[in-house]
Amino acid sequence: MPQSIPQDSVGIVTPQTIHFDQPLALACGQTLENYDLVIETYGELNPDASNAILVCHALSGNHHLAGYHSAEDKKPGWWDSAIGPGKPIDTNKFFVIGLNNLGGCHGSTGPQSLNPETGKPYGPDFPLMTVPDWVESQARLADHFGIQQWAAIVGGSLGGMQALQWSINYPERLRHCMVIAAAPKLSAQNIAFNEVARQAISRDPDFNNGHYYEENQIPKTGLMLARMLGHITYLSDDGMREKFGRELREGKISYDFNPQFEVESYLRYQGERFSTAFDANTYLLMTKALDYFDPAADYNHSLPSALEGALCKFMVISFTTDWRFSPERSREIADALVEAEKQVSYAEIDSDHGHDAFLIPNPRYMDIFAAYMQRVGADIPTTGKEAN
Repeated sequence: MPQSIPQDSVGIVTPQTIHFDQPLALACGQTLENYDLVIETYGELNPDASNAILVCHALSGNHHLAGYHSAEDKKPGWWDSAIGPGKPIDTNKFFVIGLNNLGGCHGSTGPQSLNPETGKPYGPDFPLMTVPDWVESQARLADHFGIQQWAAIVGGSLGGMQALQWSINYPERLRHCMVIAAAPKLSAQNIAFNEVARQAISRDPDFNNGHYYEENQIPKTGLMLARMLGHITYLSDDGMREKFGRELREGKISYDFNPQFEVESYLRYQGERFSTAFDANTYLLMTKALDYFDPAADYNHSLPSALEGALCKFMVISFTTDWRFSPERSREIADALVEAEKQVSYAEIDSDHGHDAFLIPNPRYMDIFAAYMQRVGADIPTTGKEAN
């Protein structure tokens, strides 16, 4: 292993592509006759497949959770701070799977994939996905590895929503559920932010109604604007004030419309980088999946009723300055679990980082995360039989 890679890293990792031939019926009424899921794994699966952790990603995440794809990589996977030897999700104990969800743009079947009926990329014709659709595909992924019951399913933001849905759809197939910086459903304000982002993309002249692949172009301006808007909502006022204040790039006002404040330059940089790394059709699809998430809708809009059948233990974590998915929304989940008489722990972490705090290794956050994962490890069956 190259010296530049830290000792507590999972090291050099290689993605895998798993093909599924069993048709997947989707909530939208369409069916994927077959599909691929791109995954990464870390650690070793024990003989009875009882030490497996599924990590579900957020809106713009993917399968690359930890480690490096090459010794030349400048940055590790997006949750490297939490996954690795001796880290909260300790790969000396657990077998960890990260995947790129269906509809993604990092290798799993999605809008960029070839539609077998046309021989061209699906583009906007790729079916809309829902969180339950993803959970079903993830259950089949578990079957592929012979995992009858996950030691835990963990996720932040949209990933936390998937973890919560798992506890409802497949209650017997997970022992622990960790829901971080999430909500039981989006508020009208959150749906509004998503719609503005979608409008920015779809009104870009290069979007071409989603068929921009054929033109060998991307709706770069729309993607930049969508990301800039999203990034503002992921940060907090305190965090932005501390990081940028009203600092001027050149130390003086230039009286024109070029970026002059540091925060303007930062947002343009983030938007520019994102516009070449993420697919516009996938962005539209992922935000719609967020909008549609509402597990209580099938239970007369009662979240305690929706969670009544859950069998696992829960850990719910929120962050004080997260206004996109505020602590009040996490407490809704915790309160519903208490009402449903489930075992639930709740922690509210002080942080200036807004919604992005779930990605940042705040010491108290990491301590609580690690302590709960020790509980997960203690609940791994030692008899070769499943725990209930």
